[in-house]
Amino acid sequence: MGQANSRQQRLHELIDFARAYRGWSRLRTAEALGRDTTKLYPNTDNPKLDLVTALASVLDWSIDDIVAYIRQDERPAAGDIAADYETLDQQARAAHCAGDFDQMLALAQQMAIVAVTPEHRARAANREHGAWDGMGRYSNALEAACRGLQEAPIPTRRRLQLQTNLANTHYTLWELSSALAHAHLVVEWYEEHPPTEPIDQKNQAFAWYVRGHAYRRSAAQNEDAAPTYWRFAQRDLRTARATYDHLAASLNDDRLGGIANTCAAGLIEVAVGAGELAPEKGVGQLIDMLENAVDLERVAGDWLESYGWACIFGANIALRRLKGRPLQQSMAIFTNKALDIAERLDHWALRERVFSMQYELHEALSAETGLKLPYMIDDEEKKLITGTMGRFPTFRRTGWMIFQTARLASGRVNGHV
Repeated sequence: MGQANSRQQRLHELIDFARAYRGWSRLRTAEALGRDTTKLYPNTDNPKLDLVTALASVLDWSIDDIVAYIRQDERPAAGDIAADYETLDQQARAAHCAGDFDQMLALAQQMAIVAVTPEHRARAANREHGAWDGMGRYSNALEAACRGLQEAPIPTRRRLQLQTNLANTHYTLWELSSALAHAHLVVEWYEEHPPTEPIDQKNQAFAWYVRGHAYRRSAAQNEDAAPTYWRFAQRDLRTARATYDHLAASLNDDRLGGIANTCAAGLIEVAVGAGELAPEKGVGQLIDMLENAVDLERVAGDWLESYGWACIFGANIALRRLKGRPLQQSMAIFTNKALDIAERLDHWALRERVFSMQYELHEALSAETGLKLPYMIDDEEKKLITGTMGRFPTFRRTGWMIFQTARLASGRVNGHV
């Protein structure tokens, strides 16, 4: 059976599910789906949006679930995959190191097909999470990590890895309560069972890292609880930094030093938030840190990403604590450099922060001056803002407001995007 025929069959199955779920006659089902009774089952593998929407309503499914069921791609059978599971896993790891996330995803999906144990399926889900995360497809990454955690029994080490990755994805998507909860479970486990192997020590450090940064973000969102959250963030980020520095030296892995540098940069924002460091000094320290990233060709990987986040932390301080010319100058330095780094790394989380803060600055300056200040974007920024809206549900409102406010550099005006 061809792919088109298979999809048509799955569409017909959904209509049958709808009839059974509601206990309806053919006539009643046709009315609910907006179909002619004689044409209840469409002769197509590509249904119109109104039918998809109606099926979702009748079945109490989401539209995404309906589309996924109909248009699921036919994957090869296990016997058609030449490599064994462990070989696929090694290839997926190599693809991750090379930054080839499309290949990593394909290999992870093949791993899931040939998997024969819960641990195999959980490991495949973890690889899939890494691929989606690398592409900036964070909702897909979230689903993959959750799927892996549903497997049982699996080794505690694998469960903790998935738990920490899930916490980080929640953090990236600004789902801070969930990020804190999952990271806290991992931190507590290691407090009761101190790790001795490097793989577990790195996961422990990552849990501190995620929890610390989630507290840092939470402090900015909750004024009443901010003093406590700043203190918690400082505790966790200091611990994460010290652990990553130790591991970088003991394992001779410079990438871990880059993550420690992200913690160091975050601690500057935390010190300003906690009132321990003047905002101007904090901004100055972060600008000084960027001296190591003047030539982006000479920096790579986790170190380059750490300077991107240093820009974000500096912009956070500037937006909350500075006024007038110092605010505008600092924001220009930080957002321009962050966008350059995001472009080099194809890093969507950095883009989300920059676009959000640029719009926040525009609105603050407009309110301060009482003027309707111009907001310019070019075609490349329009494309990137659209991609960011797709990846971050919390950014969509800001994205639409940017499009409604902005004038394109090409001369087209508000709303015509």
